[in-house]
Amino acid sequence: MDLVADLPRETAQDPSTLMANAIRALAMDAVQQANSGHPGAPMGMADIAVALWGRHLRHNPTNPQWADRDRFVLSNGHGSMLIYALLHLSGYALSLDDLRAFRQMHSKTPGHPEVGITPGVETTTGPLGQGITNAVGMALAEKLLAAEFNREGHTVVDHRTYAFLGDGCLMEGISHEACALAGAWKLDKLTALYDDNGISIDGQVSPWYVDDARKRFEAYGWNVIGPVDGHDANAVDEALQAAKAHTGQPTLVICKTNIGHGSPNRAGTAKAHGEALGHDEIALTRAKLGWSHEPFVIPDEAYAAWDAKERGAAVQAEWQQRFDAYAAAFPELAAEFQRRMAGELPANFAQTAVDAAIAAHEKAETVATRKASQIALEAFTKALPELLGGSADLTGSNLTNTSSTPALRFDESGKPNGGRHINYGVREFGMAAIMNGVALHGGYIPYGGTFLTFSDYSRNAIRMAALMKTRVVHVFTHDSIGLGEDGPTHQSVEHAASLRLIPNLDVWRPADTAETAVAWSCALLNKTRPSALLLSRQNLPYLPKAGLDEIAKGAYVLAEPSEVGLKKKAQAVIVATGSEVALALNAQQQLAVAGIAVRVVSVPSTTTFDRQSRAYKTSVLPEGLPRIAVEAGVTDFWWKYGCAAVVGIDTYGESAPAGVLFKHFGFTAENVAATVRAVLGKK
Repeated sequence: MDLVADLPRETAQDPSTLMANAIRALAMDAVQQANSGHPGAPMGMADIAVALWGRHLRHNPTNPQWADRDRFVLSNGHGSMLIYALLHLSGYALSLDDLRAFRQMHSKTPGHPEVGITPGVETTTGPLGQGITNAVGMALAEKLLAAEFNREGHTVVDHRTYAFLGDGCLMEGISHEACALAGAWKLDKLTALYDDNGISIDGQVSPWYVDDARKRFEAYGWNVIGPVDGHDANAVDEALQAAKAHTGQPTLVICKTNIGHGSPNRAGTAKAHGEALGHDEIALTRAKLGWSHEPFVIPDEAYAAWDAKERGAAVQAEWQQRFDAYAAAFPELAAEFQRRMAGELPANFAQTAVDAAIAAHEKAETVATRKASQIALEAFTKALPELLGGSADLTGSNLTNTSSTPALRFDESGKPNGGRHINYGVREFGMAAIMNGVALHGGYIPYGGTFLTFSDYSRNAIRMAALMKTRVVHVFTHDSIGLGEDGPTHQSVEHAASLRLIPNLDVWRPADTAETAVAWSCALLNKTRPSALLLSRQNLPYLPKAGLDEIAKGAYVLAEPSEVGLKKKAQAVIVATGSEVALALNAQQQLAVAGIAVRVVSVPSTTTFDRQSRAYKTSVLPEGLPRIAVEAGVTDFWWKYGCAAVVGIDTYGESAPAGVLFKHFGFTAENVAATVRAVLGKK
């Protein structure tokens, strides 16, 4: 069958067709005006959107942050004009002028949807596969919050998560990681609608994409509906009703569509995917659809059909009545729910953080910083019920579990057991993007662990967290050649420097238990940045320090020459992080024997230190004093601090015991001391 030739001439008389064609027209016009974008997906998915947004989605355009709204994720974010058209038509604060400014500087309609930029956008999508993975995280958060806060006769958490996705999302491996977990977790309030149009940028996908989506998702434990006709809003509506009635499994609705639906010459082709249709083709499409209006002109009857403000206000008002009754019956639970959804920490958190740091300082334990992290987490998970932990099949190595966070499990009906530690399996990328979804949903602060070298697997989700300003904590253990015999495949050398390059990501590499406790408290206090904690496998000694206040500034003076018996000013500064700080102190002592005075600066977080005032940075790293950096990682990063020398490693590691490796690569007090002498011109 020739889909283009057989495309029916549609009219605006049917309300559903009118609504769908309004989306198509806005998508064509905005992409054409920008001369950039992807009109095909919005045009092909318009009828699916009518079914979901027009008949099922519970949302309030006048209050996009209403706590119990349904979540909608456009995983195939290149089709951004679909969600922009939906937001505009249904009544969000997104004007026609905003649509005219599609893909322009500082507009509310960037090329791919961005949370925090456009009202009603729940997550930033574009890197394919991450949107559906975020949706899995959102659905998980809803399920756990419902189990935690709902009471008999009082249901205050009861919403669904919907995602649109395409072939590209399913081709990306992360969708496998996330959708397998969604099935294991029985997330029956998650519904994904698959735009099965068989086209990508390179053309027909059949030569390289032959997956049987039905069998694949059934194997994950999903309920699968379809294929249904994606251009029949009633058929999609029936599928959505069936999905809502189905319990115990998430649902995939396979929707067969024609990309660029309505375009006489571009529909069903790759040319509809990622470029403007052109003025002539748009004119032909308008005629084909029976759409006689000028660009960016929407008839009143279309606006009336789409307007969700009154319905949304009524749905929220009904929920508010239920919540008020809940608050009257359970005032403490209601207050806790509101605090958690607002992302605020408990009033006593500051004291909890201080107590954790002081306890670490007083005990002065010699432990690996991965163990120091677990010690801090014992205090924080007890004080913060919103902390939701996990590990990518490395719990015993990452030490992300605590006595307050038993393993999360689901019974046969899908009911969670109240656990707060997630076994993600060997799914680093999926874990990172699911955590983003959990954080975006609200109610939890997610953290998850793996080895630092595997941050490469999850890097793009870490970047997305930084871009979206979400509070997510990545626990990366086995941070250097210090992990020893597992060898260079597992030994990080470039990863700390690489993560520090990501804007808005705080990276901590603490040197002892106190620095680790402070790193955790800073990560939890920071509402607008994700954090990465880089932690050692090997034991590290506690470093004597005069106080704890300046650790949170990212770098501080740990030891002056006077602390090793020299009553003179420093001649140089040794700057070190993590396991190498103790090495710097030993070098300081050796140099003192020769009468060479040095200051030792511990830098647990370069990213945090870089945000401090110039006065503070100068007080820690005085101008005119030569600086020697010491870190078991690549040297390039440290030259930005004006270092005269860097003791680092610019090759891959080796398989050997940690002590042998540190000596082999020059991480000894003798070599650090010799480097300082060379910088100062002393033998």
